[in-house]
Amino acid sequence: MASSKPLFPFPVPAPDPSDEVVREFGPLLRVYKSGRIERPLVAPPVEPGHDAATGVQSKDVHLGSYSARLYLPPVADAGAKLPVVVFVHGGGFVAESAASPNYHLFLNRLAAACPALAVSVDYRLAPEHPLPAGYDDCLAALKWVLSAADPWVAAHGDLARVFVAGDSAGGNVCHYLAIHPDVVQAQQQGCPPPLKGAVLIHPWFWGSEAVGEEPRDPAVRTMGAGLWFFACPDANSMEDPRMNPMAPAAPGLHTLACERVMVCTAEGDFLRWRGRAYAEAVAAARGGRLGQAAGVELLETMGEGHVFFLFKPDCDKAKEMLDKMAAFINAP
Repeated sequence: MASSKPLFPFPVPAPDPSDEVVREFGPLLRVYKSGRIERPLVAPPVEPGHDAATGVQSKDVHLGSYSARLYLPPVADAGAKLPVVVFVHGGGFVAESAASPNYHLFLNRLAAACPALAVSVDYRLAPEHPLPAGYDDCLAALKWVLSAADPWVAAHGDLARVFVAGDSAGGNVCHYLAIHPDVVQAQQQGCPPPLKGAVLIHPWFWGSEAVGEEPRDPAVRTMGAGLWFFACPDANSMEDPRMNPMAPAAPGLHTLACERVMVCTAEGDFLRWRGRAYAEAVAAARGGRLGQAAGVELLETMGEGHVFFLFKPDCDKAKEMLDKMAAFINAP
């Protein structure tokens, strides 16, 4: 006989029909008139722990305004020092987290494939915490890693081989970190670059002027930057160097404080042309052309779209991208 016990032990209020959506950014974010926020695309978070498929162990470390999820592959037990990958998730600065299932899966696999000690930053999101809060958290996380304050980093991390990596908005943050004055000044003081490399996966850059086959219509270009202006209310132009690292007022790309740069793009991604232009500009700043400049690589994946590796993690092209990243991180 079916139980008559109610599903919830407390009354559930009916949705307010007057609470209409006032801002919507695809599946990433809905903002209601009442201030209520929904993130439809985001799956429930997963806990850290032992990953049976890879043998990777993970843990969360809370660091005030942000936290980090660390991933330690089983080879760490052998005692060898591992490269350290500071990873920044995407989501338009408004969605996802280090605990999102797709990112947790990817970081387990990345840590095992390299192998590397990975640190996934769980930074504050807009609109609750408008930019630059997310940038500030990621910079603080990088400095925390370089300080070796965590026992895993101190025992297993090779701080001469620190990489930043991220997808979409996270790729944008990787550039921000590699060119930030605090990081650049460390290099200019006669020390080696604090970053061995940067991996920008489908990076979210934009600008007022089209590059490649991007749409030329100014109205379309402005609409394409709408989420950026929403997440970063102190920005007043698409030429903000944080969104357009090739803008006239942006710091010179020759100052990037990393030895090597890898940019990944996808054929079906509307950000494809911007990512290629960035790779070409970095190569030019290093005195060469793409394919010739030392330390600049471009991986273009045909037949796939934006962050496809998160939604199709077992496809051959996702595995190829992971293998290429591991080879880049392990290169001398």
